[in-house]
Amino acid sequence: MDTLSEAINTLIKEGFDENFRATEECVEALSSKKKYAPDALTIVKSYRFEGPTDPADEMVCFAIKANDGIKGTLVMSFNSEHSQAIETIQKIPGRI
Repeated sequence: MDTLSEAINTLIKEGFDENFRATEECVEALSSKKKYAPDALTIVKSYRFEGPTDPADEMVCFAIKANDGIKGTLVMSFNSEHSQAIETIQKIPGRI
């Protein structure tokens, strides 16, 4: 995948249509309003993207499947203003 939008669009076509967000306590499914412990999820795929001029613009798109069958994506930025809880994401089993 060359771009983040290409990765997300491809994953949506594969059924990863939920949007996840990591907090310090859990991973939230934004559409269904469900909350998951990291061990209730699996990272199925991940795509890493780097900014063309600044390595700090690096982003990762994770394709995640929950134990209850919900599938979606979680996008994490490595810049200094990211709002994701990296420690929570690192606890999700699967391919990182």
